[in-house]
Amino acid sequence: MASEEIVQEEQQQLNGDEFAARDYADPVPQPLLGASELQRWSLYRAAIAEFVATLLFLYLTVATVIGHKHLSEDDACGGVGLLGIAWAAGGTIFLLVYCTAGISGGHINPAVTFGLLLARKVSLLRAALYMAAQCLGAACGAGIVRALNSAHFEQHGGGANVVDAGYSKGAGLGAKVVGTFVLVYTVLSATDAKRSARDSHIPVLAPLPIGFAVFVVHLATIPITGTGINPARSFGAAVVYNQRNAWSGTTLPAWIFWVGPLIGAAIATLYHEHVLRASALKARGSFKDRV
Repeated sequence: MASEEIVQEEQQQLNGDEFAARDYADPVPQPLLGASELQRWSLYRAAIAEFVATLLFLYLTVATVIGHKHLSEDDACGGVGLLGIAWAAGGTIFLLVYCTAGISGGHINPAVTFGLLLARKVSLLRAALYMAAQCLGAACGAGIVRALNSAHFEQHGGGANVVDAGYSKGAGLGAKVVGTFVLVYTVLSATDAKRSARDSHIPVLAPLPIGFAVFVVHLATIPITGTGINPARSFGAAVVYNQRNAWSGTTLPAWIFWVGPLIGAAIATLYHEHVLRASALKARGSFKDRV
């Protein structure tokens, strides 16, 4: 009898309610404004990390695009090709997220920052500072490429995103929405508190799927708009190139650089937080329990 009671007690522990069985805790939602963060050095350190990471991302990816176009001028097989450009983008994001995740979260993309803002993972003040740092870093990164490859930079369009021949503006916008959805959905899933607790013994698991998401999205959307799921990347290259057809002309209006990725980020956040995680229902249930 005693042994049976012990077995029953162990079974009850295994079949306990959700809260008793949890080995993780959901992060506390960040304040909407977050003005108190202005007094913390960690906020400015994180913004500097975002600036440097986005600068490096632009330098490596734009330089890869320019180098590929230059080498493939006379030989179609001379450059790294679409696959090489996609690997450069995905691999760079993997490395930079791994390096900066513990400091700033490793956003390196205003659309990712926007998604995390909607999910209450960052405050409005931090999100605004991150986006400014990312855009400034992107312009500086593209500027370094222009300084080192001035002739090829101008000749090959500065690595700026444009809608390829045969695709409409609507197709370009749709490609950005879907591509950014994949990226932000992956970011939210990879950094989910439950998953992080389960996979805490393998620290590279979060940056790895994020890098792969960037890689596969590039494979699918480079032929359409040069990808463009990172507004800072599109902004930096277009500003430094400073040509109408790459920034505000009829080929790819500037608003597509921002509207498409932000819509994709918002949809991904809504899907992950309120469908998969059912955050609204959890909050409602918690409120009822307290009442």
